[in-house]
Amino acid sequence: MKCSLIISTYNWPEALDLVLKSVLRQTTMPSEVIIADDGSKAETRLLVEEYKKIFSVPLIHVWQEDNGFRLATIRNKAISNSNFTYIIQIDGDVILNKNFIKDHLKFAKPNQYLFGSRISIQEKKLSELFKNKNINLNFFTSKIGKRFRAIRLPLFNLLTSKNHFVSKKLRGCNMSYWKNDVIKINGYNEDFVGWGGEDYEFAHRLHLSGIVGKRIKHAAILYHIYHKEASKENCFKNAEVQQKSFESGSFVIKNGINKIL
Repeated sequence: MKCSLIISTYNWPEALDLVLKSVLRQTTMPSEVIIADDGSKAETRLLVEEYKKIFSVPLIHVWQEDNGFRLATIRNKAISNSNFTYIIQIDGDVILNKNFIKDHLKFAKPNQYLFGSRISIQEKKLSELFKNKNINLNFFTSKIGKRFRAIRLPLFNLLTSKNHFVSKKLRGCNMSYWKNDVIKINGYNEDFVGWGGEDYEFAHRLHLSGIVGKRIKHAAILYHIYHKEASKENCFKNAEVQQKSFESGSFVIKNGINKIL
């Protein structure tokens, strides 16, 4: 099955470099890779241009002006630029297991979205990581947290049930869905500005529209590179946006992807 891989990023080309290295070693390549760039400086553009020379699939750079943290907006722009029916979504600060794409596609089903876990690369590992650029991480790698999640047992997921409510385990950095399902709910809610809430609200509306979630365990493995937390100065405002959406009872929001499709 063909798919688009969307990678969101902002001004951290050193981490994006490792992400793209891990994409190149996938046992199943995505049909295209879209960099959803929330206003990075020239270093990121130059990095992407270098990788375009060695990628076997289209590498598309979707950029927007830096007007603050606008993850929902840049994800909508990336989704609108995607050319395939299935989308896998990650962040620009993760390193993928070589079977990451393969696992998402294996468990993709109609009327369902997928979400996976992440393994933490600890702060004390960063100097070594960026110096050696070793992306062959596994259960035995030093200085990682929640390492048991690194054990790959994909068949385990045949025994797990679907989530009919949004799971508190949901992470937007490891997620996949059908493009048409996203268009149906009008994409991400662009009323979210700043850190927090856009992923959960997005999944909530998918559920309202009749789409169920399924958590992938011991498959679709990725490693999250430690970084300082983003500013949470807008978290209360975003909580209000989320609550307003919940109270509306509608799976379609006004400020979404339809204005750019």
